[in-house]
Amino acid sequence: MAQLVTEEDLACQEIIGRYQFNGAGAGAMPRLLQALGDPGRHLRGMTVTGTNGKGSTCAFAVSALAAAGLRIGSMPSPHLQRVTERIRVNGTPVSPAACHRAFQRVDEALRSTGLVVNAGAVHAAAAAVHFALSGVDLAVLEANIGGRRTAVNCFDTGVKVITGVGLDHQHLLGNTLGEIARNKAGIVRDGDHVVLGEMPEEAAQAVEDVLSHHTGVTVWRLHQEVHCRPGTASDGRTVLEVATPHAVHRDLTCPLRGEHQHHNLALAVAGIDALTERGSIRAVPEEALSRGLAATRWPGRLELLAPAHLDSWTGRLLLDVADNHQGAATVASEILRESRAAERTALVFGTLQYKNVATMLEPLPSDWPVVLTRVGHPNEADPTEMRTVLTSRRELHVRQETADAVRHATELVGPGGLVTVLGAPFLIGRVRELFRLPPG
Repeated sequence: MAQLVTEEDLACQEIIGRYQFNGAGAGAMPRLLQALGDPGRHLRGMTVTGTNGKGSTCAFAVSALAAAGLRIGSMPSPHLQRVTERIRVNGTPVSPAACHRAFQRVDEALRSTGLVVNAGAVHAAAAAVHFALSGVDLAVLEANIGGRRTAVNCFDTGVKVITGVGLDHQHLLGNTLGEIARNKAGIVRDGDHVVLGEMPEEAAQAVEDVLSHHTGVTVWRLHQEVHCRPGTASDGRTVLEVATPHAVHRDLTCPLRGEHQHHNLALAVAGIDALTERGSIRAVPEEALSRGLAATRWPGRLELLAPAHLDSWTGRLLLDVADNHQGAATVASEILRESRAAERTALVFGTLQYKNVATMLEPLPSDWPVVLTRVGHPNEADPTEMRTVLTSRRELHVRQETADAVRHATELVGPGGLVTVLGAPFLIGRVRELFRLPPG
């Protein structure tokens, strides 16, 4: 059952709204943290950036470290349904009251100092405030956009993970893979332990160039120092072996859908081994590592509801925050696999206005009907305008409201059909609310 929106939730949203469109961001973050008593000065752990896979990699790492008995703070970005999802301890969102207290302290500091920051900095500072009050052992931080200028770059965690690089947020990060890669590699500091995921050659070369200008950096690369090999258990399950320079971990279960999640799991494991190599933690027992990874949950990432019920319709619902071309291409094979179990499939799609809408649905069949809708964000793309650029799609429908869009999609596919919802996290959150799924 979906949780009710509380007065504290609304108060947090009101605070965030005051800073939503401020142009300044991480530049004033150090002074904001200083005004708050420097709550992030003891934060150690890992910071994860990349075009796609950041949230899943963080979720794997948090679940595994928590299973080892550690108290782990995390600050995923963005949230799907509630602001409380932005501040977590051991993967569980904080209470609305605790969330409000943290945001209120940040708001008071900003009012008293006159500092100008954006909403991303407010989120990160509020999480740091709560982590200091609750005494976390480690933090697993997600750099929401970019790396060099992201608010979480103010925290010196010591282990940095770059999941991969694709073309997204070009208006902020640059128009080439190399420019974007350099921006994301901006999270690296001298002495860091860096874990690199799979990326195109142009991006990889740009990252290596950035790393060459740092001293004392240890680098583990997926497919070089880090290997992930799938296998089959005696009961037929797919299990993974992840090998790093620190250890070999066998019979790991990946509970998240899609082969791309194998790589995210491997990067999380490599990040944990890097923490061990640095002496930040004791080696995580294999049983705890395996149990924690297998227990990982991350809503909105190829999340399947089967059966799904809405009004009189019963069918299948698949949700994914594939909000760029690379993301859609990555999950396309899983969406196609799910579509084979249904007579008809329809897409519900919505995104932000600066996204390259023309390419985002290319990996999926052009004859699938698409219902375009709004996502509930000030920068949302207008569905009518999206329709004019999606010229390769054979059947396009426009519904301004999310609920109307989903209901229309259920009519298009009929009973037992598959409705796939792709796009901005805000859209996925709205659909989860519609189907009364609890925030997670």
